[in-house]
Amino acid sequence: MRTPALKKIITALIENDTLKKTLFAVCPNSEAVTRAALLAAKEANAPMLFAATLNQVDRDGGYTGWTPKDLTGFISEYSKKIDLQSPVYTCLDHGGPWLKDKHSTEKYSFEKSMAEVKTTLEACIDAGYALLHIDPTVDIRLGNDEPIPIDLVVERTLDMIEHAENYRRANNYPPISYEVGTEEVHGGLANMDSFDQFLEGLDKGLKEKGIEESWPCFVVGKVGTDLHTTEFDPEVAANLTSHVKEYGALIKGHYSDYVDNPEDYPLSGMGGANVGPEFTEEEFIALMELVKLENKIGKSSGLKDALKNAVINSNRWQKWLTKDEKGKEFDDLTDARQLWIMRTCSRYIWTDPNVVEARNTLYSNLDGIRDGDAFVIWHLKKSIMHYFHSFNLINFNTEHPELIS
Repeated sequence: MRTPALKKIITALIENDTLKKTLFAVCPNSEAVTRAALLAAKEANAPMLFAATLNQVDRDGGYTGWTPKDLTGFISEYSKKIDLQSPVYTCLDHGGPWLKDKHSTEKYSFEKSMAEVKTTLEACIDAGYALLHIDPTVDIRLGNDEPIPIDLVVERTLDMIEHAENYRRANNYPPISYEVGTEEVHGGLANMDSFDQFLEGLDKGLKEKGIEESWPCFVVGKVGTDLHTTEFDPEVAANLTSHVKEYGALIKGHYSDYVDNPEDYPLSGMGGANVGPEFTEEEFIALMELVKLENKIGKSSGLKDALKNAVINSNRWQKWLTKDEKGKEFDDLTDARQLWIMRTCSRYIWTDPNVVEARNTLYSNLDGIRDGDAFVIWHLKKSIMHYFHSFNLINFNTEHPELIS
């Protein structure tokens, strides 16, 4: 699936100050979320971005079971099924060494992890991804509070973009877009001096390599939101935007899940925003509503227990423990924390065979009472439409046909 370059839209957003819109990226952490997002894009009559992490979608299938080619294939087939006319941009999110959990837990060497990521970049380009997020800001050999030197972040970013561009050109693929930076403090981009140093070094390096036309359309900015906060800071966003506009780029926000003031994103000039874990939680909430309903008619699919067991067996729940919780067994956590972890970690195990079987049983138990699948998709689509409205994207395609053709 090849769609018009994102750069055209970004350029319009930069040059037209009255065009207050923020592009919306959904993390495709399940088939249900992906279907709901495509249906929402049709209803919104607006472009749709998917931002897939290495954990979600990779050459080994990730936790969704999708390779990059599988993901773009599914999006293409479902788009045809629902007669979706909106442009869909499939993107890599956080592509860099040790940003796949397996690389970190198995302590891959830098050379091995970078080689794996570069091969995945090639797979993404082969699959028709429109944008690659280049993020070499993690180094497991450093201490948790020790950021990578900015010049090293620049060097690795340039290396990865150059590799992707060489591969793209060698295979005669059309131009693609790039995203750089990270919202995490460990990336060393948390203050303006470091941020400007990164931008200047990247600009100089791209020119020296003769690939300045590959200047990223998005730079990830730390705009107030993170794993534990939901308040977006418009002043910080506007300041960061002023720094990247001269390079032909806009700021993109991550951790936009359940943000308190999403309507401020387009007002402050934000170019894009990623939302992911929120939709996993909403899928979990919808399914638990259905579990309550089946219990009322005296039936039990065992889905909640299947989810809990799969989350525990995945061992990924330990990633989300606080310092005070480290070393505890899952059942030793408070009920509230268990529920939070199950909601957050359910994205890792939607494809677990026991979970799939229990979910199918749930839907079967409700046959004739409620269409379980339709309810989940409706619930997700409702959450996704909230962002299409807040980011001022409704009827984007009709209002700006020249930007999507």
